[in-house]
Amino acid sequence: MNILVVNDDGIESPGLHTLARQLKKLGDVWVVAPDRPQNAMGRAITLHKPLRLKQIGRRVFSVNGTPSDCVILGAGRVLADRSIQLLVSGINKGLNLGDDVTNSGTVAAALEGTIQGMPSIAVSLDGLKKFRFQSAACVAFEVAKLVLKNPLPADTFLNVNVPDVSFRDLNGVQVTSLSRRRYRNSVIENIDPRGGRYYWVDGKQVTWNRRRHSDVDAIAGNKVSLTPLHFDMTQYRAMAGLRSWESVLSRRMKTLKPS
Repeated sequence: MNILVVNDDGIESPGLHTLARQLKKLGDVWVVAPDRPQNAMGRAITLHKPLRLKQIGRRVFSVNGTPSDCVILGAGRVLADRSIQLLVSGINKGLNLGDDVTNSGTVAAALEGTIQGMPSIAVSLDGLKKFRFQSAACVAFEVAKLVLKNPLPADTFLNVNVPDVSFRDLNGVQVTSLSRRRYRNSVIENIDPRGGRYYWVDGKQVTWNRRRHSDVDAIAGNKVSLTPLHFDMTQYRAMAGLRSWESVLSRRMKTLKPS
């Protein structure tokens, strides 16, 4: 069995290597990770410069690119002649809940793996300066075993978030939905020593719009949050209401002349 492990915190992150060691109990683990932190990159793919793949250990490689680049090179080059039974992204330093999954490199790597047909899991861990990586790795190991035995629905991957408590103090696991996250003062303006203005994107979390069984509620209850995600972003409920636009726009387009 071949397991591809990637992350967005970079090749030197202890969470990455703790996860890899734990997953070696299931098969051959191949690590392909960015050569430096690539947080909040979303599903960015590098098209404007060459990518360099560097082997730094046995089955351990770094890439001068994004988490999605790592998945692409891992599957298309490092493991090009092998099948990949599982992709696990993480362990991310910090939670990936609610709307934040759209910019998370950790989640995007799992999405990229799913698009390429690999069963995929994203794993994130709550914490500040200290992180309980071993607890999260144990959770990831148990989830991985279930995913291997019970295939996920088509185009679906798992977003796993682990609270900041010891493994023994975890209050179980809850299947969750995404919550909604809001920020305030997300852009900070300042002046550099030469008098030029610069801006820093920050933001303070101020509200959560919680749905029933939301990921944030699970974390607040010291439960592991297990959210199934898929990459079909179509809003099907809106399609019926927009059908009337088809004829309106079609008629208008016939009378317009491009300027």
